[in-house]
Amino acid sequence: MSYEISLNGQQESIELLNKDGNLIHISVGDRQYHVDLKEVEKGVYSIILDGTSFNVELTTTGNKKYLVDTLYNSFDVEIIDAETKYMNSRKKDNDDDQSFISTPMPGKVVKILVEEGQEVKAGETLVIVSAMKMESEYKVTTDKIVKEILVKEGDNVDGDQPLITLE
Repeated sequence: MSYEISLNGQQESIELLNKDGNLIHISVGDRQYHVDLKEVEKGVYSIILDGTSFNVELTTTGNKKYLVDTLYNSFDVEIIDAETKYMNSRKKDNDDDQSFISTPMPGKVVKILVEEGQEVKAGETLVIVSAMKMESEYKVTTDKIVKEILVKEGDNVDGDQPLITLE
């Protein structure tokens, strides 16, 4: 199981490599750790790392967001899974420099609603992509001309892969 986390605004990849009861082997970025982790009460964890004991309290501050308190420090942590990446990409403010349409995660092209050379108006849907059992419409933010369609209906696409270029 692999995730990205944002720790006080800096992103790191985190992966659970092995778990045997309370003994957990994880990688954080390019570092690996063997820890003994136990929830001692709801939201409070005891962690033993390299013979040193840490007590950590997690408080939910939002959807997949936590405040992590230790004896001396507090950290804002957000779990960035595929759903969070998708939602964050939908929130981004697109500007007038939009030169292509892409999807933030892998999926399948369901429907292409435009043709090359077609003039499209701001807010117009160009393509529909199915990802994570949801269909999403991808629209232009300003008036544009469809320069090139790089995919066809039924194609499987990667995250951030350009689907349609615009001018």
